[in-house]
Amino acid sequence: MKARRPLVIGHRGAPGYRPEHTRSSYELAFALGADAVEPDIVSTRDGVLVLRHENEISGTTDVASRPEFAGRRTTREVDGSPLTGWFTEDFTWAELATLRARERLGSLRPASASFDGRYPVIRLRDLFELIDTAADEQRRMIRMVAEFKHAAHFAAIGLPLDELFAAELAAAGWGSGDERLIMEAFEPTLLDRLAARGIRGRRIALIENSGSPWDLVLAQGRRAPRYDDLVTADGLAGLTGRFDGVSVGKGRLVGPDPKRRGDASAPPLRGAALVSTAHAAGLEVYTWTLRPENRFLTAARRRGSARAGYGDWAGEFADVLATGVDGVFVDHPDLGVEARADFTA
Repeated sequence: MKARRPLVIGHRGAPGYRPEHTRSSYELAFALGADAVEPDIVSTRDGVLVLRHENEISGTTDVASRPEFAGRRTTREVDGSPLTGWFTEDFTWAELATLRARERLGSLRPASASFDGRYPVIRLRDLFELIDTAADEQRRMIRMVAEFKHAAHFAAIGLPLDELFAAELAAAGWGSGDERLIMEAFEPTLLDRLAARGIRGRRIALIENSGSPWDLVLAQGRRAPRYDDLVTADGLAGLTGRFDGVSVGKGRLVGPDPKRRGDASAPPLRGAALVSTAHAAGLEVYTWTLRPENRFLTAARRRGSARAGYGDWAGEFADVLATGVDGVFVDHPDLGVEARADFTA
């Protein structure tokens, strides 16, 4: 079979080199050849969609050092777990715009962290503009893989991400979406709501490494299906026609098979078997996140003892590509482009 040419997706831009979700990180991802970039989308108190890894922002901004916001520190429940920090939904956009970004993995990536404090937080509408500009300059299509974070949580406080996203699409001139748009979420009902709003684009169900989708837990309690159930042959078949694909953690494709609880008669699929079964069901498969540092590589691909040192990333990237995936999320887009070129040569 002819090898597919998988998408290389800049995971939050190019955070291996610049703090994630910043203008500089996205612009560098385009320059390094990424086919698409992936923003994480959360909301402010006044309904502006902003790009942060989570709605809790102490690890990705300088908010903890800002005395004017000290009183905003709080503890609240997000997806069933208590979390303490500063949350985007407690800030207006005007307030968030005064913060400066920090690299989330700064201890492993001092080069990226050297840019801490230089770049502001940006909005989803800013990324639409960046994509349009880069596509015009480079004369190629650049896609957005929009990830929606904690949709049930935001809906419960009157900030429905699907409604806000539809408005942002229209304001950016992207209409109701097109082939440039891919949407993903760990909560499948959010993807259903996006479809119900007439938003066009591929919809991808994110598959966590364990547990169950939070929106389904809220609706069904202990009867909620596990993520593992969604990547069996029957589970994948059940997604056909509803979604366009799944996106799985890299550990479901390469590395040791983890011990899992549950129904042994229908274990989750792994590796090339997962990908080929999904393809047979008419589904695409993406995977996250390919990174070159030893800290993130499988044991067989690590080199030396330094967690931040690069191991045999090329070998591991090739292992992942060999499963037949349709897209890979990478923190270093140039390494993803290089690995794909070597694999498909």
